Amino acid sequence: MLSATVALRWYFWFKVAVFALLACNAALFLLAGTSSEALDTLAWLVLLALFALETGHGDRLRGRYAAAVVRGARLAAAAAVGAAALGYVYEGEWLDAVNSGLWIGVVVLLEFEVRYPRAVDRQRAWFAGVATTLYAGLGALALVWAWRGEWFDAYDALLWLIAFVTIEIDVLQISRVQHPGAGADILKSL
Repeated sequence: MLSATVALRWYFWFKVAVFALLACNAALFLLAGTSSEALDTLAWLVLLALFALETGHGDRLRGRYAAAVVRGARLAAAAAVGAAALGYVYEGEWLDAVNSGLWIGVVVLLEFEVRYPRAVDRQRAWFAGVATTLYAGLGALALVWAWRGEWFDAYDALLWLIAFVTIEIDVLQISRVQHPGAGADILKSL
């Protein structure tokens, strides 16, 4: 059995590896993808980094300046995600457009979980159901890309799922620490 310290170290390096792979994918989209793909992947990478920063080091971001920088970066990334989603619709890339819509739903849900943990704890079953539906839809899209032989898109989709599931795990851990009674409710709702 792994000690808690070893498990935490492994988890940290696992997240670093996933982020590094996503950064490599972003470089590929910048070099060989459409402008919508490049904008989309860079914006999502920024959002992922901000979520990881907030869930891992939120106590360090309490200052007015740090909070303003994070909010500004999040707003710019969200605008870029929206522009990329519109670009997918304009280009007729419907799988990418649906994928963007589902991911926007995930981010809205995560924002709510990070900002209003007590409200989420009161409605845990509903939030778990919505999260399950969104992630199942994203998983289905990864399977569609694989079925169509679009292996890089399937791999990229799977990598993003893994990345955001780690963020969900971090949010749940923070919720358990801040609200010790919520742990049992979370397990019951899953």
